[in-house]
Amino acid sequence: MIRKVFSLPHEFHLLIVDDGSPDGTAIIVKDLQNVYPGLFILERKGKLGLGTAYIDGFKWAIAHQYDYIFEMDADFSHNPDDLTKLRGACVEGADMSVGSRYVKGVNVVNWPMSRVLMSYFASVYVRFITGVDIADFTAGFVCYKRKVLETINLDKIKFVGYAFQIEMKYTAVKHGFNVVEVPIIFTDRTAGSSKMSRGIFKEAVWGVIQMKINSIFRKYPEGD
Repeated sequence: MIRKVFSLPHEFHLLIVDDGSPDGTAIIVKDLQNVYPGLFILERKGKLGLGTAYIDGFKWAIAHQYDYIFEMDADFSHNPDDLTKLRGACVEGADMSVGSRYVKGVNVVNWPMSRVLMSYFASVYVRFITGVDIADFTAGFVCYKRKVLETINLDKIKFVGYAFQIEMKYTAVKHGFNVVEVPIIFTDRTAGSSKMSRGIFKEAVWGVIQMKINSIFRKYPEGD
C-alpha cells in the first residue's frame, strides 16, 4: 500500500496509525521512511478503536496544515488510484467527498450477499432515521477539506466502530458542508478478517437513533 500510494501521479503524504500491531507494522514503516520522506507513523499503545485512530490521525493532519485530508483502509479494499478522484471532487467544490459503493448501483467485489445486503440496508436505515440523502453512509474512503475537520468538534464524536463513519458524514451535513459521493468499486480484502462484532452492530443500530435525537438539541455552526 505504501509503495502504491507513492507511485501515484499526484503527490500524496501518508500517515499510518498503528496501535501496537504485533506484525511489525511500525518497524516496516520506519524502514520505509528512509525511502519516502512523505511517510509518517503515529504510534499508540493498545487497541483504542477505529474511531479514535481516525480522530488522532485527523488532529495530526490539521496540526500539519494539510488542505485535503483522507481516510482509507490499507488492505486494498479501497483502491489507492481513487485517491485522485476523491481529491478532484474536493478541488471542484465538494467539502467532503465519499468513495461510494452504492451511489451508482452496487459496486462490491468478493463480499457474500449477506454482507452486501447488511451494508446496503444499513445506509437505507440511516437515511430513514436522519433524513439525509447519502447512499453509502458507512463508507470509510473519504476526503475532507481541512475546514470540515476544523469545524467539527472531533472531541464530541462518540462512535468508535463503523458507526463513526455515519456520525462524521451526518455531522458534516448538519454543519452545512457540501458532501459529494464519488462512485468507486470496493474489493474485499484477500487476507485478514473483518472487525465487525455484535457490539459494533448494536452501536450502529441504536446509536443512529440517539445521534438523531441529540442533534435536535445541538447547535451546528455553519462552516466557512
